[in-house]
Amino acid sequence: MESAVATGVREISYVDAGIEALREEMQRDQSIVYIGQGIGPRGGNFRQTRGLWKEFGDHRLRDTGICELGATGIAIGAAMAGTRAIVDEVFLDFALEAMTQIVQQAANISYSSHGKIKAPVVVRGAMGSVRSAGAHHSHCFYAWFASTPGLKVVTPATPYDVKGLLKSALRENGPVIFIEHKALYNSKGPIPEGEYTIPLGEARIHRPGKHVTLVGVSKMVSVALEAAAILEKEGVSAEVVDPRTIVPLDRKTIAGSIRKTGRVAIIDEAPAMCGFSGEVVALACEECFDSLDAPPARICSLPVPNPFSPQLEDQMIPSAERVAAEVRKIMEN
Repeated sequence: MESAVATGVREISYVDAGIEALREEMQRDQSIVYIGQGIGPRGGNFRQTRGLWKEFGDHRLRDTGICELGATGIAIGAAMAGTRAIVDEVFLDFALEAMTQIVQQAANISYSSHGKIKAPVVVRGAMGSVRSAGAHHSHCFYAWFASTPGLKVVTPATPYDVKGLLKSALRENGPVIFIEHKALYNSKGPIPEGEYTIPLGEARIHRPGKHVTLVGVSKMVSVALEAAAILEKEGVSAEVVDPRTIVPLDRKTIAGSIRKTGRVAIIDEAPAMCGFSGEVVALACEECFDSLDAPPARICSLPVPNPFSPQLEDQMIPSAERVAAEVRKIMEN
């Protein structure tokens, strides 16, 4: 269950919620260190560490060169040696340069050492399409990490979730892949004034409904909510579920929603092939088959490299209108 000591509610941005979580956790735990490109005096490419270097100094926030493999290896080694480390890949795309460290080392070290060595490291990166960033800076491959045993994968969709989930991730005793969406950094939402955390593995129902379940990830939660508003005007009641963490996955909440509505569509900015959407379809078929009134639908980005053209990018990524159109089809069953 979520834990909170709230003294009021205020509205702040997604990026500022992350900064608050980092500041509070670094004040609470002196063993936390932060490593990454531009995260020192400059405050990060997305201003995601703004003000922290001045407060905590170079010994706890260390700028690195553009070498994701080296920075990630240092962070994992530091975590194994007794710190709690964060490594900022900036763009999630370039975590690929460090996959051998993440998948071969961080994910395996506890098992390989019979639990004697832990790697409490948070690998932080920004994903997704925004302002036509092109094919090298727009991937959403959280499913790649989710397929690796030993890694936990977090995909917050709101400022409230960013803060609560990042605080929990920093208290984990193993590696966590913490993936934010670039297009959400300036979005705002309510969060409590006081201390709170959100356990990894608890989904959130953003909107109750009775005719169809929409499962959205990260930015696609807002797309699902927009589609639900369109469908409501047509008499279709859509329930919107945000897993919040891909690993561990809250199968109980998702399955409960599918059993209630009898229909499910998964909205995912990643391509459908071997992706998270397929995992939810499998869940629906394995655990909710007798409750299904229509085949599950996968509404994903088209299987092409992210185009630079804004018009083509808009066509590639799921939109609220496309989601509503696909839901109309499954409602015919």
